Amino acid sequence: MHECPSDLTGQTAVVTGASRGVGYAIAVGLLRAGADVVTLQRADPGPELEAAAGARGRRLTHHSVDLASEASIREVTENVLADQQVDILVNNAGAQMRNDAIDFPLGDLDATMNINFRAVFQLCQAFGAPMVERRRGKIINLASMLSFQGGVRTSAYAASKGAVVQLTKALCNEWAARGVNVNAVAPGYLATEMTEALRADPTRSQEISARIPAARWGTPGDVVGPVVFLASAAADYVNGAVIPVDGGWLAR
Repeated sequence: MHECPSDLTGQTAVVTGASRGVGYAIAVGLLRAGADVVTLQRADPGPELEAAAGARGRRLTHHSVDLASEASIREVTENVLADQQVDILVNNAGAQMRNDAIDFPLGDLDATMNINFRAVFQLCQAFGAPMVERRRGKIINLASMLSFQGGVRTSAYAASKGAVVQLTKALCNEWAARGVNVNAVAPGYLATEMTEALRADPTRSQEISARIPAARWGTPGDVVGPVVFLASAAADYVNGAVIPVDGGWLAR
């Protein structure tokens, strides 16, 4: 038994897309749980995240990366691993483009798949390899309600998030016996920048709100607890799971 299974002190977590929204909330949550955090995205994490790290005596580092570029990801993962051991990987960054399927530009499809799926695969490979070698590590991928459902005018995003769930399960099958836990969190409808268009559409916003048993849209903070749980020793026997954080959306 672990004395405090949710304590991440002494561990280092990599979080993609931590400059705002869900990624920012996750990074703060991991810092509060005791982890040092490395953020990977183009933008600087900002003074608020730096202040959160300083207030808790944790180390925060940032590496700029283009998640649409294989070469950029290769370079940044090599630099991170040369500097420190990575115990936790949170693949949070994502892109969403809306269009009717019949008119969906194939270039936008490729961009969505590259960021939402291909980058996740490459990051899992790069950071997962040393985890497998030392037989210890946690990988948490951010899935979506559209991992389960098709959505409306989001065909590329739904396809990419469905792929993330299947990758999570496939890596579980290969790596669980080798000490690496690979799981996913599937946020429901959250009040973030990505859902501004939905919330601005009175019809769609009402349709979505009426289906959520919790009677509210979620916040980035609602995702933090499940991610910290999956990153911790409390989840040592949780493998290949996809945990909905949706206010009951899937239950209705």
